[in-house]
Amino acid sequence: MKCSVIIPYYQREPGVLQRALASVFSQSHQDFDVIVVDDSSPLPVEAEVGILPPAERARIAVIKQANAGPGGARNTGLDHVPADSACVAFLDSDDEWAPDHLKTATEALARFDADCYFASIQGGEEFYYHYGVAELAGSTAVTRLSDDPPLVEVPDLAGVMLKDWSFLHLSCMVIGESLFRTARFEAALRLAAEDVLFFYDCIRGARRTVLAESVGAMRGEGLNIFHGVASDSPQFLQQQFNTWVALDRLESRSAHRPEDRASIRSYKQTARQQALWGQARLVRGRKAPQFGLLAQWAWRDPQILRSAVELAVAKIAR
Repeated sequence: MKCSVIIPYYQREPGVLQRALASVFSQSHQDFDVIVVDDSSPLPVEAEVGILPPAERARIAVIKQANAGPGGARNTGLDHVPADSACVAFLDSDDEWAPDHLKTATEALARFDADCYFASIQGGEEFYYHYGVAELAGSTAVTRLSDDPPLVEVPDLAGVMLKDWSFLHLSCMVIGESLFRTARFEAALRLAAEDVLFFYDCIRGARRTVLAESVGAMRGEGLNIFHGVASDSPQFLQQQFNTWVALDRLESRSAHRPEDRASIRSYKQTARQQALWGQARLVRGRKAPQFGLLAQWAWRDPQILRSAVELAVAKIAR
């Protein structure tokens, strides 16, 4: 099964992409091509791929584009997948794959007639909020498909991810042709949550989704836009607003069970609270609040005004 590997590239430090590509070319499953989308990276992609052996360089297609963010870069990669590819695997340029990631993924997709696959990801202390697929068994119904490799299926996967999607990561995701020819990222949500919408669309659209308890990827240490935004940064409010917008679209996109709608609304409220706390930190640091974006948010979501009042009352009460 031929797989196209899509890597969005935007880095400032040398060697990051080389490390990711080394893990790709070390795969036990070797039927793949690589699409690197240079999203106007500060460090040009030629500095990373130009020193590779000619045989590896020949398997990489480099596409350059004006900066569109990670979702826009992945969309460009999806638009350029060759006609003979049967699946697409995503890899962030600062992450690495375990040697059998593609082998396990492609065999699982074929064996279980699945369209969507996720492995577990492993990371350092800053990655504390992510957890492995094996932990799902402690909180939801899990069907074991295989012991070697350890593969499972979750009957209500869409509902489970709406409660907590921290077991999902793009660098561990592989999708079949019925999805990669049609599914796309919401590129405008470039600071946050475009991956959540993509996960949900693929899970809902797949005939079957298989999960691997084994580690498929290791989180790297390159540039990571989402986690590089501090709560007192001007970008933090935009990040939280984009998260709220993504969740609002998710809520209105299709019919949801009451418990699923409650999960979405809980995350929307968390985005409001995080945004307001971030603005409070700006004020404490003697910086002006971002009135323009706050007004834009309030126009779309009057609930944030109530949240602001509740936050102020709680602070006075303390």
